[in-house]
Amino acid sequence: MKTAEITNIDEMLKMLPKTALREVRDFAAYLLDRERRHKALVKRVLKAEQEPDMVECRTSEEFMHAILNAPEDDEG
Repeated sequence: MKTAEITNIDEMLKMLPKTALREVRDFAAYLLDRERRHKALVKRVLKAEQEPDMVECRTSEEFMHAILNAPEDDEG
């Protein structure tokens, strides 16, 4: 479904030179990667909250360290 926002962006993109289009593409890729990483972090945090006996953390730094060093799960 094409929203009014997407239609508006499409119209603006048609007016940009190729170099600017590459910049827009790169920025969109950055935003998508950031969103993917955020969703993965949220998923890992929620999983950690469901299993609180796995790791006990007293600070946010300890919690982030535990998340970042946790073994990868096979779920996508």
